[in-house]
Amino acid sequence: MRSDVISMFPTLVWRAELDEPVRRAIEAKAIAALERMRQELPPLGPGQGWQSAQNLHELAEFSELIASVRHLVAGVFRFLRIGQPAVEITGCWATVLAPGAAHKLHTHPNNFLSGVYYLRIPAGADTINFHDPRSQTAILRPPVIELTAQSTDQVVVRVRDGTLLLFPAWLPHSVDQNGSGRERISVSFNIMFSSFAEVLAKPLWSPRGEGDA
Repeated sequence: MRSDVISMFPTLVWRAELDEPVRRAIEAKAIAALERMRQELPPLGPGQGWQSAQNLHELAEFSELIASVRHLVAGVFRFLRIGQPAVEITGCWATVLAPGAAHKLHTHPNNFLSGVYYLRIPAGADTINFHDPRSQTAILRPPVIELTAQSTDQVVVRVRDGTLLLFPAWLPHSVDQNGSGRERISVSFNIMFSSFAEVLAKPLWSPRGEGDA
């Protein structure tokens, strides 16, 4: 008997590590901007988090980061054999998690891609969890002798300062409790096609005349 395994419908996450000069330039400007935004606020207590407004992509201090995001998005489109449609960053915001804080499981609806850039990630807070988007797989879970990419329902990705991730906006993800003694600072964003309502959301068929089903 001959047999093989056919892998279908993969879920992909793209990861890039920014070069050190670019990372340092982004960090210097972004951290200074976030400190100004928070200067009138009390320090975060244990288990607390803070999120900025969602327009960071419009600020000059984040222009180098946005350029890196757009560069990676273009590479993802080439990988997926998608044309080069115009895209919009529909939101971009910073998240600061104090020691003990976590970010519960969630998705980013009404977008094509989502992503996150890691500004300051201390040891003990250097992971993100991606969860199996196929809810039906939880109906039956037989015991396994070893967790693999084919049998797990969660993949933990380790990150560091300068890591940039892109993933489908529908992919559920979460962040475990910050187990370090320092704040964890990241910048998240969403990507959507500029012409979605005008072009891409139109019916993908042409009329064939009366009587066609």
